[in-house]
Amino acid sequence: MDFKKINAPVTTETYNRNNIDQQTENLYEAISIISRRAEQINTEMRKELIEKLEEFATYNDSLEEIFENKEQIEVSKFYERLPKPHAIAVQEWLKENVYFRNTEEDTQE
Repeated sequence: MDFKKINAPVTTETYNRNNIDQQTENLYEAISIISRRAEQINTEMRKELIEKLEEFATYNDSLEEIFENKEQIEVSKFYERLPKPHAIAVQEWLKENVYFRNTEEDTQE
């Protein structure tokens, strides 16, 4: 996922409840789907951040020699400024970019 191209809100926004539950006709189901997607996004973001920070890692045995790596700081600041995973998940949900299915309906058929 390219986090640079995401234009989700960085601050808290109020959404119309009818827009949230429009796809499922059940608010709680919609929130459950959004929360699962937010967990997936959070996992992706964390994995990508750790990979980028490990590129700059220096392994020293001495505790006295701790260097502040400017590249690490810049990468960390970039990820701090990104929209939160739940905001990205809500935006994807409202744009109908989230695939979901009801497994209970699949087993009944």
